[in-house]
Amino acid sequence: MDIGEVVRVSLRALARNKMRTILTMLGIIIGVGAVICTVAIGQGASQQVQEQIQSLGENMIFVSAGSINKGGVHMGSQATKTLTAADGKAILAEVPFVKWMSPSVGYSAQVVYEGNNWFTHTNGVGPDYMKIRHWRLSSGSFFSDMDVDAASNVCVLGATVVKNLFSATDDPVGKTVRISNLPFRVIGVLAAKGSSPFGQDEDDVVMLPYTTVQKKLSGISWIHFMMLSADSMEDIQPAEDQISALLRQRHHLRPNEENDFILRSPTDFTQARVHASNVMTVLLASIASVSLLVGGIGIMNIMLVSVTERTREIGVRMAIGATESDVQRQFLSEAMVLSFMGGLVGIAAGVLGSDAVARLLHWPTLVSPLSILIAAVFSGAVGIFFGYYPARRAAQLDPIEALRYE
Repeated sequence: MDIGEVVRVSLRALARNKMRTILTMLGIIIGVGAVICTVAIGQGASQQVQEQIQSLGENMIFVSAGSINKGGVHMGSQATKTLTAADGKAILAEVPFVKWMSPSVGYSAQVVYEGNNWFTHTNGVGPDYMKIRHWRLSSGSFFSDMDVDAASNVCVLGATVVKNLFSATDDPVGKTVRISNLPFRVIGVLAAKGSSPFGQDEDDVVMLPYTTVQKKLSGISWIHFMMLSADSMEDIQPAEDQISALLRQRHHLRPNEENDFILRSPTDFTQARVHASNVMTVLLASIASVSLLVGGIGIMNIMLVSVTERTREIGVRMAIGATESDVQRQFLSEAMVLSFMGGLVGIAAGVLGSDAVARLLHWPTLVSPLSILIAAVFSGAVGIFFGYYPARRAAQLDPIEALRYE
């Protein structure tokens, strides 16, 4: 008997008791659907984390002023005054893995336009800042190296600042706002970026040339931090090693002295978050897989009942020439057909369920072809594993005893 005939006979046998077949398939359907749905939620969360981290910057390395020890008391980060824009320029010139650099000086101030005002964070940066952060402008332009060299009174506003200072019909570009009682010409508006991975409103900011903040607002000669962009993800670690060595040399630190700067990379945060998300995905998928095992046990139970009910039929088949392998193949194919049909319906249920979760709960989901393939293979394996014993039991029946069975 060929495989096609075996499958046709299996379908006819399962169709004799449709309700029992549907109920048996239900365990597989729920199991496969639950696995696909939970994996989709986990992968969606991982993708969202990666996108959020990527929004911070392309292969970004963050160098900030470090702590200082006064009489055994550590003053906290950004307490030192040794990190300068010249350090950033030296890194850009001497570390081959770094392609972009932007010094940064923070300063909080009241921004005023006509009768409106808004307290926000002003960020003094360099022209490469937009390339490092992958940030676009919704209108206008960003400041240039000439504006940095001249410490020009120009600024670029974030979407939140625009919303609170200007009406919906006003075009901020070309207008003059006051920051700490100094006039600044608005030359551009940043595209809305939303919340950062840490929950901060990234659009609540005013960008200025860092030299303008240093000389005209905060009155300092050092910088609070700098953002660097490595050529690739693989270059981040060697770049950090070379940056650390170069800064220690420039800051004249002895071997036994601690760094007066702090090096960070979002990749560390990304790996931790993605690892945690993957662990949760595996945990959820493992819990959902229990439904598949329960479905497999249901298949075994029903197949054992079927063997008992069809004992006389098995005896007749053997009496007219069917071998043990024919009988075993027949009942094993019925278990596999049950499992595969349940798997196909379960895949559809999982995909639809993932879409429903995304629409109703607004959770990010991602159904990958690999998760569907794994669920399909797993459902088939369940059918083979739990169908083997009933099929083997049917094949080992004594034909004479089977024919006598009532």
